Amino acid sequence: MKHFYTLIFLFATYFTFGQTSPDKYDYFVQFNGNQLSKKVSINEVLNHPILTKYISKKPDFDLRQYTSIIQLDQKITIHGNFLDSVPFYQVTIPIKNKEAVRQYLIEKQGANGKNSTIEEFGKYAVFTPSGVKRSFVWNDNYLVIFELTKRLPTKFYDSPGGPPILNDSIVATETYEETAVEAPQVYDVPQAPNPPKIAEPSVMRDEPMVADVPAGSAETAEQDYLYDGNPYEEYTAEQTEFDKKLAEQQREIIKGLFENGFTTPSFSKINASADISSWVNYGGFMSSFYSLYNYPLALFGGYDKYLPMQKNFGNFIKGINLDFYFDNDNARIEEVVEYAAEIASVVSKISDRKINKNIFNYFPSEKPLGYVSYHANTKAALENFPSLMTELFQNPKFAKEDITLITDLISTIVDEEATAKLFDGDLSAFLYDTKEVEVMTKKYDYDENYEEKITEEKVKKDIPLFSVIFTSTHPTFGDKLLQLGVRKKVLVPNGNSYTVVGTQEYGDIFIMKEKDVVVVANTKDYFGSGKGSFAKEAKKDLSKNYISGKLDIAQTVKTFGKKAKDSELDRMTKISSQFSDVSIESPKKLIDNKLKFVFKLNSFKSDKNIILQTLDLAEEMTSK
Repeated sequence: MKHFYTLIFLFATYFTFGQTSPDKYDYFVQFNGNQLSKKVSINEVLNHPILTKYISKKPDFDLRQYTSIIQLDQKITIHGNFLDSVPFYQVTIPIKNKEAVRQYLIEKQGANGKNSTIEEFGKYAVFTPSGVKRSFVWNDNYLVIFELTKRLPTKFYDSPGGPPILNDSIVATETYEETAVEAPQVYDVPQAPNPPKIAEPSVMRDEPMVADVPAGSAETAEQDYLYDGNPYEEYTAEQTEFDKKLAEQQREIIKGLFENGFTTPSFSKINASADISSWVNYGGFMSSFYSLYNYPLALFGGYDKYLPMQKNFGNFIKGINLDFYFDNDNARIEEVVEYAAEIASVVSKISDRKINKNIFNYFPSEKPLGYVSYHANTKAALENFPSLMTELFQNPKFAKEDITLITDLISTIVDEEATAKLFDGDLSAFLYDTKEVEVMTKKYDYDENYEEKITEEKVKKDIPLFSVIFTSTHPTFGDKLLQLGVRKKVLVPNGNSYTVVGTQEYGDIFIMKEKDVVVVANTKDYFGSGKGSFAKEAKKDLSKNYISGKLDIAQTVKTFGKKAKDSELDRMTKISSQFSDVSIESPKKLIDNKLKFVFKLNSFKSDKNIILQTLDLAEEMTSK
């Protein structure tokens, strides 16, 4: 009967795995070799001098040995599940020759030798190395590396209450009795008319003490902890049986994949136009991460029950795409976050902010070394915060009414409109240049008597010139806060600004507030009154993006490398002559509930693919 149920289980696994929806993967990565091979020759990359130089020292890392097996100009995929009842991973590789795979496994993996044998099944062949669970499966066109990743559950998780705990307290089995004992007679001392009685507790000498444990617990404890044999042997037997069933299950799944012809995996979330495209189920990812903070709290009092449920994270974000592009003049990463419909409507309100134009009066006229500008609707974020928290903290331990009571209380106490005026949502930061300043520093030393002595001396150092600008439309809070700083002697009035005490080493940082704009900086030399080429360009970018930033690599290296060592300056100069800048931007508008972030590295050159440019640079920097 046991074998009958095992067969039923394997059949169910075979059927359900074969019928798995292609949109149920928890992660999917696709190397679009057909796309990238149009931009750069794979052989040119693998035979680059810096790689061949490295391979000459470590031949095991020679990727060229796989070019005779793998079709690198085709799609290679990695996908799997870590939440499903059948967790697995699968790597699918297009191959040139079935026999080439066989020879590789025989020569490099020890197949048909001491490390297990290759099994032939007509349409496909399977090799599972000894001591591992992954299987190599291939037919005329594809090599698949497959493994079920399910693990044997520990006893901690098998028993909801954990291992039984024995109490050390002792209980009496009978009521307390007093036994009268006559006082011993003492000679030469007259006895009292009524000698006193001395009370003693009765002691059960013939009955053993009994531990205070619930009925049946002692037997359970004995089964769990008082093994007749070696407990490790029991675990090993259990693990062996588990591995055996898992191997049978894996064989059935492989049979289902190849018996009627192998179908290459595909996924609707993958971007075929990217050079490398990937997708991860955010809810599934957070479920894996959930155990990191869930387990410790489960040990100490079971407080994990009051944490946000892992599935709630998936109700916020459906998934995240990471797409990589390698062109001649740039390399970029596009991160696309797909929100649930309700959350997307909230995010779109937060990201679509109308910028306070007064902030542009403090933008520099000319392009700075670097900047980042962020603009979000703080009021919309505060207004939607209670509903987001209600969704996040939905938990069997909390009734929905309990959560709404708390969020309503927060909404009552916090005036969203007034609070939003403290920081409206406009924030910009700029890095302009460096400046040499003379500052007093303390030196600690010891005299001839080994007593500490402190001396002060003036030294010259380069400090970065910067500014941080944000808007606050609250009518009184900002001014009152500045006056508080003056009264507490943290700020010193200086014309239309306030100098922060003790910041001479950083170039005398000051705070300036004009109308609804607050500036924290250490220079006033770069404010451009909203005019100039950079201010116009920034306005244009920020009309479409709620985040925009850029770092000029060449100018930054030139500015901060003035006092660098020759060797360091040489490396920095080579980088700055190759790459012009790195930028980040994120559009205001969501498309199909998706918010995009773009990270881009731009190159001065465009005569060859940026991958080859990077390898050329690495070779140049490592050559002597």
